[in-house]
This record gives sequence, C-alpha cells and structure tokens, in this order.
Amino acid sequence: MTEPEKITIIEGPPPTFELVAEPLLYGLTEGPVPTQVALCRVRTFNGPALVERCYRAWRAGQTIRLEYRTEEGLTRQAPIIAVRWVELPEGDALLLWVRLRDDEIEVELDYFDEDEDDFDDGDFEDDVDFGFDLDDPTLGL
Repeated sequence: MTEPEKITIIEGPPPTFELVAEPLLYGLTEGPVPTQVALCRVRTFNGPALVERCYRAWRAGQTIRLEYRTEEGLTRQAPIIAVRWVELPEGDALLLWVRLRDDEIEVELDYFDEDEDDFDDGDFEDDVDFGFDLDDPTLGL
C-alpha cells in the first residue's frame, strides 16, 4: 500500500479550521471514529495544480491529507474530503474541507470585551444625544 498524498503547509501560522454544519457533508464523515467536517483557507502559489493533485488521488482511490503544524509545533494531518481553488487579488487560495476527529477540535468562543466597545471610555452618555444636558442640576439626576 502506498503512502497517502499530502499537501503540506510549509510556512505561516497554523491553519484555522471552521466547523461546517452542512447536512450534505455528514455522509462524508461516517467511520469508526467520530469526526466533523471543517473548512480551512490556505494561500498558495499554484491552486489549480493542487486541486488537480487532489482529483488524481481521489480518482486512484487514495486519500490525500493536509499536513500542518499546530501552535505547539507538532505535525498533524487531516484527510481532505473536498477542495476548491479561488483566485483573489492577493493571490491563489485553496478552500479545503477536511475531516477532524472530535478530540482534535478546539472550540474558541468570541465574547464581548468591554474595552473594545464603540464608546470612548465606556461612558455612553458622551456619545448619545438625549435632547437635554445630563449635567443640568434641575433634572435631579
């Protein structure tokens, strides 16, 4: 048996994976180990050639994998289940749909940070016109 084909990320930060909740893709994740489909965007010099490598591997019945380094510097691989090449003003990019095991997925939650709001110092009355002066002593505020 031959070693699976792979596309390797050789420089730059670790890739970011976005979980995909598309019911059509659930059939691609069936197997003995629970997995999820994630989308990864990768810049490349020759997108069409990499897409062709994926198609050749799949036509031959082979797996093709994305090889990357984690933030800890560990090498990981994820099976690529779909690929698309897009041409952007900055250069070629690959959209790679990969299969990740549930134990490989880290969830990052965004939260509202008080320091990053739209107001200068968190004192919203400076940015809102109430139609009267909040500092007017006759208002009894």
